[in-house]
Amino acid sequence: MQQSYYIFSNGEIKRKDNTLQLIKEDGIKSDIPIERVYDIYVFSEMRFNTKLINFLAQKGICVHFFNYYEFYSGSFYPRESKVSGNLLINQVEYYTDHEKRLYLAQEFVITGAYNIYRNLRYYKERDKPVEQYMKEIYALRNSLQYVKNVKELMGFEGNIRKTYYDAWNIIINQEVDFDKRVKRPPDNMVNTLISFINSMIYTKVVSEIYRTQLNPTISYLHEPFNKRFSLSLDISEIFKPLLADRLIFSLFNKNIINENDFEQEMNFLKMKDSAMKKIVQAFENRLQTTIKHKTLNRDVSYKHLIRLELYKLIKHLLGEKAFEGFKIWW
Repeated sequence: MQQSYYIFSNGEIKRKDNTLQLIKEDGIKSDIPIERVYDIYVFSEMRFNTKLINFLAQKGICVHFFNYYEFYSGSFYPRESKVSGNLLINQVEYYTDHEKRLYLAQEFVITGAYNIYRNLRYYKERDKPVEQYMKEIYALRNSLQYVKNVKELMGFEGNIRKTYYDAWNIIINQEVDFDKRVKRPPDNMVNTLISFINSMIYTKVVSEIYRTQLNPTISYLHEPFNKRFSLSLDISEIFKPLLADRLIFSLFNKNIINENDFEQEMNFLKMKDSAMKKIVQAFENRLQTTIKHKTLNRDVSYKHLIRLELYKLIKHLLGEKAFEGFKIWW
């Protein structure tokens, strides 16, 4: 079974026959059969050589890099092996055609808002006083169908998120002092976790896009730019409430993460290495969680839901079936 590998120790990683060999600074070596590797996450100082890079490219393995401050730096994205000129033409057409682009952009935001609402409903059923926030988000979500352009849509999306974040101090049992979303740099425990886990979702979606014929730079909600895989940002909107927000609530409410897991550095709050490892493990466990899929009528992991969402997008772009985002029902 393939899995993601997370590297936290400084050292070197190289090819050894048909395996990856990780050599830590203390000289300890470990071999990883390439068949087991789905993608790689590097959170430390690692040395690579071209022989290894060529090997990873040959096997179609993405590598995602994070810097000392746990900020996402970038990805090694191998040359695409699954390409489709027809799909690429359609992807571009659905971006350049205003109505076609707006439909997809709306669907991403509407689905994300629905999943946000489900999160609030979940905690309302557990006696958290979040009814007012639910009403506001419900009204905002109902207005999304009337927006005229993507810029206006992004404004509604920001208001939905702001209203949602206002409820977090009620949902989270710890004293987190979460007043607003601050990204660069994150200034408290909650903002630090949001930034980190959202970047993990982004890279997971990047890895899944690579395994399809979709071009990762052509997007519909987020404007395509040169320095990011903007389609991954679009798809992430659907899954952040399920994969990031619910995980953050659980980490705090079960006291798995608390103020002792952070340290102040300059003008931002940094996670300790021990905390980052706990969060990564919890995130990976969540990805392996399964549900009974309503359409497929079989157990499907949260991770595989991302791939299924991409397949649905492909069918939409090819004119086979209108795209409808994945909505939480539990």
